[in-house]
Order: sequence, then C-alpha cells, then structure tokens
Amino acid sequence: MATKRILIAYGSRHGATSGIAEEIGSALREDGYEAAVLPAGDVRDVSGYDAVVLGGSVYAGRWHRDASRFARLHAADLGHRPVWMFSSGPVDSSAEQHDLPPVRDVVRHMERLHAREHITFGGSITASTPGWIARYLVRHAAAGDFRNPEQIQDWAHHISAELATRP
Repeated sequence: MATKRILIAYGSRHGATSGIAEEIGSALREDGYEAAVLPAGDVRDVSGYDAVVLGGSVYAGRWHRDASRFARLHAADLGHRPVWMFSSGPVDSSAEQHDLPPVRDVVRHMERLHAREHITFGGSITASTPGWIARYLVRHAAAGDFRNPEQIQDWAHHISAELATRP
C-alpha cells in the first residue's frame, strides 16, 4: 500500500502560522505519512494529495487571504478528499483553555469544503514581529508566543488516526 500524501497549506503574515504548519507536518511524518508543507499561495494543484490540512492566521476577525483564496480556488478538488482546517491568532492562552470557534469566513470555507474539523491555536507576537501593532503589544507586555507544540502535535496525531481508518 502506498504512503498517503498530505498537503499542509497555510497563509501566514509573520511566520507563526507557518511554524504551526511545520509542526503539523513533522508530526504527520512521525506517523508515517508523506507531508508537504507549503504556503497556500504557492500551491497550484492538490490532485496529488490524499488529504489536505489548511491553515491561516487571523487578524481583525479575518482569515489570511492566501488561505481563503486557496479554499476558493481548489474547492472542487478539495471536495474529493478529507480536509482539516486550523487558525492561529490569539496572543493569549485562550486557545489552550477552550475551543475557540472559527471566524465567519472560515465557517463558510468549512461548509463549502466539507471540512472534517477546525481548531484554533495560539499565535505569536514577539519583539521580532514587524509592525506598529506588534511594537505596541511588546511595549505593553501584551505579546508572547502562545503556540503550544504539544497541542499542535496532538491534533496532527488525531488527523493521522482518522486517516488510518479511511480506506
């Protein structure tokens, strides 16, 4: 039996979401899958993949445009394979404490793609994050890296378990 190929596509503004995508890819590889981690804007074809994980950062209640564009452009092909979705964004521990619902545009994409599930992970704003908002948050001690590698890996292993039960 051939190894299942999984695409982890992401939209990331400053790198925190790409780090989450890499963590997911690493965990899926540990479980024996072939995992490609690519920026959503660079993906031209999803037909070579057995499953897709699509993620995007959330800013001001909106999902990253590259992730949204990917969902729209590949909707027909994604309807024929299992899809999971994730968001990143809160710069606090709320994503670890309880499930955060997806933002409105993610809900629409989930319905259109028949996504199996969605999870929100904590985001990251540090002194190296560009922009005046990041500088403000760092100055006022409201920044930090709230990505939880264990939570991310657990979710990826959960995807592996679901894929293992599919023919």
